[in-house]
Amino acid sequence: MDSKDLILQRSEEAKQKYLPHLSADPVIFGFDQNELKVLLLKMNYRKQWLLPGGYVQKDEDLEDAVARILKNRVGVTDVYLEQFGVFGKKNRSEFYFEDFDETLFNKQRFVTIGYYALYNPDRFSLVADELSETCEWVYLSRLPDIELAMDHREIINQALLTLREKISYKPIGYNLLPEKFTLSELQKLYEVILGKTLNRGNFYRKIKNMGILTKLDESRRGGAHKAPDLYSFNEENYLKALENGLNNW
Repeated sequence: MDSKDLILQRSEEAKQKYLPHLSADPVIFGFDQNELKVLLLKMNYRKQWLLPGGYVQKDEDLEDAVARILKNRVGVTDVYLEQFGVFGKKNRSEFYFEDFDETLFNKQRFVTIGYYALYNPDRFSLVADELSETCEWVYLSRLPDIELAMDHREIINQALLTLREKISYKPIGYNLLPEKFTLSELQKLYEVILGKTLNRGNFYRKIKNMGILTKLDESRRGGAHKAPDLYSFNEENYLKALENGLNNW
């Protein structure tokens, strides 16, 4: 069955199963080689890249729908996501399905809820669904060179802006860095997200004042200079900072 026939078949099933006019699009960021990545699907139909989004079942809570969508579309589970925006421009998704007539479920007007999450790409073994050619972590620096469908570029950009705003009052890094890391590696993560260089002394002082780090009796070996100390996140304090915000940042 080719991709168009499969979409047609799924459309008839969707009319019975899903709420009309409502979808969800999760933006999953990863951090690797000192760059941010985003998790994308490349569809068999039209060969364009999309976020791993989908529709909400008629008897399903929205948060449960997003968890199901990620599991079914890319094999990702146990992801904590936060809402960050609503996207509802007219014709935002209809043009993508211009080869189909107006009865196609997917071609109706859809308002989508944006979610975002931060996770280490190494945690997941990605598995693309039958509608997709592949699912991959794509570096943000590559996005200008690839064709993103619908308004998904706008959704990713808004998710990144939200992330930049969030780190001014909430900690980040727990799901992006390895279990043990240096302060330099944590600073690089903040710099990549903010898109600017931070003063090392000020950053180290502020991040230590948060009380979310535990200094380990270990150092990062192998460099030409003095081995830097290793740290891990204090999970209890980190979760408190997520819930209550930061007082010392």
